[in-house]
Amino acid sequence: HVQLVESGGGSAQAGGSLKLPCVASGYSFSDDCMGWFRQAPGKEREPIAAISTGTGNTYYADSVKGRFIISRDDAKNTLYLQMNSLKPEDTAMYYCAADPSYPQLWRGYPAYLGQGTQVTVS
Repeated sequence: HVQLVESGGGSAQAGGSLKLPCVASGYSFSDDCMGWFRQAPGKEREPIAAISTGTGNTYYADSVKGRFIISRDDAKNTLYLQMNSLKPEDTAMYYCAADPSYPQLWRGYPAYLGQGTQVTVS
């Protein structure tokens, strides 16, 4: 069955960096739009980054634009999120997601969603 497994979370100091990989198994995600969501304590899950198929166009929430970079390696079935200049407000559970439709993914209803990895910034 399809699985998305995130890793790379942990603790970081403000101003530091972390890189989150997400490995897909059970299917090939090369035809899907991929993205990252996060959910902070007491808040709703929000989309923060997405990347299309083919041309690899990227989209970012204003809160992470200029600091985070989303990328994909279809040969490795792996999605990445490079997080730079981290802030305490970036503390959240981070989830990767996949859907054939970018609007469906960005609206928060992706076909596939991982279990998440915790990022804590202090």
